[in-house]
Amino acid sequence: MGAGARAAKAYNHMWEEPVLTGSCGSGTVFFSGCNLRCIFCQNSGISRTGFGEPLTPDRLADIFLSLQEKKASNINLVTGVMFIPDIRDAIIIARKNGLFVPVVYNSGGYESPDALKLLDGLIDIYMPDFKYMSEEAAGKYSAAPDYSTHAKASIAEMFRQTGPVVPGENGMMKKGLIVRHLVLPGLVKDSKKILRYLHETYGNDIYVSIMSQYTPVPSVKDHPLLGRKITAEEYDRVLKFAEAIGIENGFTQTGEAAEESFIPSWDLDGIKQ
Repeated sequence: MGAGARAAKAYNHMWEEPVLTGSCGSGTVFFSGCNLRCIFCQNSGISRTGFGEPLTPDRLADIFLSLQEKKASNINLVTGVMFIPDIRDAIIIARKNGLFVPVVYNSGGYESPDALKLLDGLIDIYMPDFKYMSEEAAGKYSAAPDYSTHAKASIAEMFRQTGPVVPGENGMMKKGLIVRHLVLPGLVKDSKKILRYLHETYGNDIYVSIMSQYTPVPSVKDHPLLGRKITAEEYDRVLKFAEAIGIENGFTQTGEAAEESFIPSWDLDGIKQ
């Protein structure tokens, strides 16, 4: 990607975690490109091809304000790590012109803490993935064997900036950190290592979102592990482990939508049943 920001779509997205979606959706901007190369990527048309339109910081700020006018609960910046300087400028411009909803930084978790420091004071909610603890899996599936090292460092910087979760009105989230983990076929042990690390490091000061929606894309349909969905038994083992170690704040996915499509169905009661 070049230095200037590029985005593929922007709209009020209804399928984020309940504390972000609200009644009118999360004002989501999907940036083009990605700094990971996940072989199971569901959005490869956006992440690999550079599809999208170039946006100046002024134009990006206008988009933020337009989403707010459409009653978005927040501004949700998806995979914008390549464009942090432009995003920073756009947030500053938008806030000077009346942006008041929270800003969410939504990423793959593979960032430099130094880059994230450019956003200090501008991001209200961080929502990174924590995809792998295993260097082998990270190298095979995302071309990033050092993934866990950088995910730990970037999440630490995110938490330093936001502190513990701060709830807002009507069950919405005002400030804090949500760490997402997508359970992958055959990697239950790795999922447990990630959850244990997060809980031992941050306790219940963060939300943990445990996702079951993995769906094989055509490029991995013949893969010996990633060519299938996770089983109900695999997901149940991860959830029971989360409960056993004391994770209380977060979200799970339930229902046919989570099993049959990319659209999640969130369990509003969280992890602890």
